[in-house]
Amino acid sequence: MKTKIFSFLFLIIFFTQLYAEYAGNSTLRTFSKPLIVITLLVWLFVSTNLKGRFHKRIFVGLIFGLAGDVLLLFQTEQPSFFIYGLIAFLLCHIFYIRAFTLDHKSNPNQKNPYFLWAVGAFGIFCSGLFFYLQPSLGAMQFPVLMYAIIITIMAIMAVNRYGKVNVLSFKMILYGALFFLLSDSALAVNKFAYPIPQSGALIMASYMIAQYLIVYGTIERKLVVTRTEI
Repeated sequence: MKTKIFSFLFLIIFFTQLYAEYAGNSTLRTFSKPLIVITLLVWLFVSTNLKGRFHKRIFVGLIFGLAGDVLLLFQTEQPSFFIYGLIAFLLCHIFYIRAFTLDHKSNPNQKNPYFLWAVGAFGIFCSGLFFYLQPSLGAMQFPVLMYAIIITIMAIMAVNRYGKVNVLSFKMILYGALFFLLSDSALAVNKFAYPIPQSGALIMASYMIAQYLIVYGTIERKLVVTRTEI
């Protein structure tokens, strides 16, 4: 029941945010954007009571995601807010990585046939994107490189949960990580390379789906072998 209620609320916020992006309604955008993560924070809290370290780390990651959302809202007026927002999302991904690492520690001997493929695929994608953007990055080369490395590790660690948690949780969080890659890649190309038509809607749609799926997968998470605190 909680999942249905919060999913319905999230769906309303999802379409409200997309409308604000398409219409260029900055007032509505300022109102709706923080509600994306606030809704997910409340859903995660009431569904899990933050009983275990995994839930707590995802929760803290979401708080940094909320901070990043708010900072990026005002980057037009304050350009320095973009780098602060980048740092906030960097910390968000670091806490997601720390959460996913717990699942690896629950059963470190479990073989993952997809791990090396994931390392290669994500590594090639993110390094290729970075070198494509590099001529346009200027002083932002190091921050963007660090961010690309961290989000790549986050996606790899999402793959590394295979066989250590239930299938639903694994799929939801993996798809969430992939949508995060899509969102951040579109944002980077739009900001540093060339403008993408209706980029705001594409970036926000993929971002909202990413955060929703990660929280959904967190709530549904069940360890196959319990060797760490839930």
